Amino acid sequence: MNSIYKKVYSYFLLIPGMLIYFTLFLLPTLAAFFFSFTWWTFTEWKFVGFDNYITFLTEPSLNIGFRNTLVYAVTACSLKVILGFLLGVFLSLELRTRNFLRSMIFFPYILSTVAVGITFTSLMHPTQGLINKFFNVIGLKGLDWLGNPKIALFSVILVDVWKGVGVATVIYIAGIMAIPREYYEALMIDGGNLWAQIRYLTLPLSRPAMNSVIILSFIDGLRRFDFIWTMTQGGPGFSTDVIASIIYKQYEAGFYGLSTAGNVILFLIVAILSFPLYRFLGRKEGEL
Repeated sequence: MNSIYKKVYSYFLLIPGMLIYFTLFLLPTLAAFFFSFTWWTFTEWKFVGFDNYITFLTEPSLNIGFRNTLVYAVTACSLKVILGFLLGVFLSLELRTRNFLRSMIFFPYILSTVAVGITFTSLMHPTQGLINKFFNVIGLKGLDWLGNPKIALFSVILVDVWKGVGVATVIYIAGIMAIPREYYEALMIDGGNLWAQIRYLTLPLSRPAMNSVIILSFIDGLRRFDFIWTMTQGGPGFSTDVIASIIYKQYEAGFYGLSTAGNVILFLIVAILSFPLYRFLGRKEGEL
């Protein structure tokens, strides 16, 4: 009787947490799946089956959005992984200004994404922006960073990397600092230089941190919307449209059921691409 009471009592303690999880996470998710099969407004709804999914998947600009989403996610993720690692190694050295530099690298992350997007839109203005004025001073021709369809998406990616590389750096620093110092001392006794330390110790033993950066950056890139919308709104033309911006345009036009179906499709794309990557990285990490 006493053991049954303890078991019931322990389950009873889970109820508040389960209610919060159900209300804030599970219920909205189930509601999104349901409304993706409906035509709805804020006052009425009508079941339409798979019509929203068919309409969304036949959207003329979806091919561009899907391609841009993949380019955005892979490029931003790659740059954050590489730059974050280099900065993590540098800021793990015994430097007098190490803490100050760590704060400076992380500072952009705490800024509002919308504010950063608007600021860089001004800085990247083709004639009045400070970036092109700086290029003109040193004798170089400035670029139309956000107006040229060939480079506009990559301009947005660079701003995203500038803001987000601080988080990657912090994760790398935590991983590098967890490596026992005795390993480095032993390698130095054997004649290993700084490059050898990075190649044979830091790089392989910081693999768990690197895997975290890859997963987080890749998923973040697939879902990115705020920078795209504040800096280009998908333009010029459709050159910087991603799946998330296409969904928002449909929502803004009043096609709520269609945009909800788009969100479900984006959720499935993120899950389909991220889960195998997570399993692959986890398997490689286990082989260390």
